[in-house]
Amino acid sequence: MNITRTYLAVPAHQEKLVTSAARSSADAVFLDLEDAVPESMKATALDAAVRAINDLDWGQKVIVVRVNGIGLRQQQEVESLVRLAPRLNAVLLPKVESAEEIVAVQRQVDGTSVAIEAMIETAKGLVFCEQIAAAGGGLEALHFGVGDFGASIGAKGVEIGLSHPQYALASRAGDGYADTALDMWAYPMMRILVAAHAFGLRAIDGPCGAFRDVRLSESSALKAAAMGYDGKQVIHPLQLDCTNAAFTPTDEEYAAAQRVVAALAEAEREGRGAVQLDGKLVDYANIRMAKKVVEARGRAIA
Repeated sequence: MNITRTYLAVPAHQEKLVTSAARSSADAVFLDLEDAVPESMKATALDAAVRAINDLDWGQKVIVVRVNGIGLRQQQEVESLVRLAPRLNAVLLPKVESAEEIVAVQRQVDGTSVAIEAMIETAKGLVFCEQIAAAGGGLEALHFGVGDFGASIGAKGVEIGLSHPQYALASRAGDGYADTALDMWAYPMMRILVAAHAFGLRAIDGPCGAFRDVRLSESSALKAAAMGYDGKQVIHPLQLDCTNAAFTPTDEEYAAAQRVVAALAEAEREGRGAVQLDGKLVDYANIRMAKKVVEARGRAIA
């Protein structure tokens, strides 16, 4: 499975940004033909994407192109990319709302190495995300399109990926009240995550729109990583370092995971299936979690 801690999004028709993305520390880059491209530039963007994929040195990066929504234009874009850009790793489908959309594109990529990734970014898409995840074929990842999802459900706010300050719970505190901020994206994030991992797919979180605020970008990435997401979209190179770090187990986490693995291995040699470590019971569930940490660290530093 590809390591995709960071997906750097760039408009396909903006050559300087695309060239910069190819040189960046992103694990994956998605060249956008959809929302970041004005209607009058769609054809130009497709040509530019093909040229960039073929001409630039992408190293080990995963190259993805987000095509336009379902319809004739999408069909033509997928056909051109598959035929003309052999270095392409995957097409990213926006606003997916049914498994049939995956099946239709699968017919176009059959016989090639091009995979499919799907964005869940509408209320209907979330309702059917399990069926979408189960579509099979070359589907490899689900992405959370947090901006369009917010618009789809009528959520307040215009800052992508951030909770509205009014989404909070008041409680009595002494003689007054205290407000506790809540995460308005926790439910869709968890549902997409569970659907993706239930069917062996990667789960990719949507971007934090406040790209110049490193603290908010870092916090958003740490939350997604803690939940179990495999990576996150970013919209600016300023977000790459903190996001890559958020999805890479720290030295302390890695060392702790190794101790769990070693402790249970010793217990097994003694005929036991559980052992106490630092005052806590460690059993096979713990070792499965610890091995995930060890594997993630290994992939990140490979």
